Amino acid sequence: MAEKIRWNFKKFAGQRSPAEMLIYGFALVILLGAILLTLPMASASGTSGGFINALFTATSAVCVTGLVVVDTGTFWSVFGKVVIILLIQIGGLGFMSLTTMFFVLAGKRITIKDRLLIQSSVNMDSLSGVVKFTKYIFFSSLIIETVGALLLALVFIPEYGFLRGTAFSFFHSISAFCNAGFDLFGNYSSLTKYVGNFIVNFVIGGLIILGGLGFAVTSDIINIRKFEKMTMHAKLALTVTGVLLIIGFVLFFVFEYNNPMTMGKLSFPEKLLAAAFQSITPRTAGYNTIDIAALTTPSLFLTMLFMFIGASPGSTGGGVKTTTFAIIMMTVVSVLHGRKDVVAFKRSIMGPAIRRSISVIVIALGIVIFMIFVLLCTEPEASFETVVFEVLSAFGTVGLTTGLTPHLSTAGKIAISLTMFVGRLGPLTVAYAISRSEKRARENVGNFKLPEGNIMIG
Repeated sequence: MAEKIRWNFKKFAGQRSPAEMLIYGFALVILLGAILLTLPMASASGTSGGFINALFTATSAVCVTGLVVVDTGTFWSVFGKVVIILLIQIGGLGFMSLTTMFFVLAGKRITIKDRLLIQSSVNMDSLSGVVKFTKYIFFSSLIIETVGALLLALVFIPEYGFLRGTAFSFFHSISAFCNAGFDLFGNYSSLTKYVGNFIVNFVIGGLIILGGLGFAVTSDIINIRKFEKMTMHAKLALTVTGVLLIIGFVLFFVFEYNNPMTMGKLSFPEKLLAAAFQSITPRTAGYNTIDIAALTTPSLFLTMLFMFIGASPGSTGGGVKTTTFAIIMMTVVSVLHGRKDVVAFKRSIMGPAIRRSISVIVIALGIVIFMIFVLLCTEPEASFETVVFEVLSAFGTVGLTTGLTPHLSTAGKIAISLTMFVGRLGPLTVAYAISRSEKRARENVGNFKLPEGNIMIG
């Protein structure tokens, strides 16, 4: 029987593309997580919280989002919290990365099909070195999360005691590095009580940035170190990330400086910390040290823009990705200046990369617009601004909310769950599928070219 099941699975997997297998894999992990969270032992009260709430939480954890319909710190038992953090770790690193490490440790052979899945999962350009890179992802993540937990323990152990403080330290270190945004502090408060704590802001913010840069970039930082010798991808990701952090810090500091509901009553050093953290967290992290619902309108709009852009490719974060956004902006600048080529760091950006970037942006906008329309129908009492913020937060796998998430209807929970799922896999999977299609198109090209047709633009 077991042999027959194994044969049927191999037959099924052999007929599916790596992108499809990624979707099925993530869906299976979410379903298993939802079943575990539905168990009475997963809730603090000892009664099941219902399948829809469990499914929403599992989706949010695996898709490293952080949106919650029940308070993580008070609703779930220790068992439930362990399930959630395991789902976050699987979702952040990718189930294929963890599966590969299991195979490596068990001495199993990694097949070509497995390597293709890993390549798609970690967003690499070639099969060369994928297993070695997966080992780097696993062990570097372990080291970074452990160091983060030890630093957070300096704050949490004195406050909560050794056992609880240690558990809090590792939970929030993993959640931050995986850009998940889940917290255990209760009452949906996130990190608001630590708005002026330098250690918590520095460690959580640093973990978010490292997780959001992508493993390929952190590998370049560790191994190459000199910016001018890094790969073009690393240069672009670091540059865009730095620019967005600086712009976000300055604008949030200005917009919220006198807002009594957010930063107005804070001391000047606390305002600096709050503005810096707020510039980090919208790009897929989900933690907040100030009340998101009380942000000024310009700050809300800026947060929405950052959530849509998201982190860098091959990272633990979501969104359309920093490099995609950068390529689109550089293409626009090249057109405005009348240049034929799109250039960055003395290198030309090839046409396929530009087409993939445009496709990802257009598809992402289509998904967001459709889900906004759906949520406007399922949540008629919510304002348009609140709905747009919620959808962008779900699609960008951010986890910030203005307060709508706990009050979602059943249909709304399902819609946001789908948005988180598509947001975690959509742009990456679409880009991979497009790149494979382009490769097949190049392989099948003939010795002729159709005549060009002129279309008026603008």
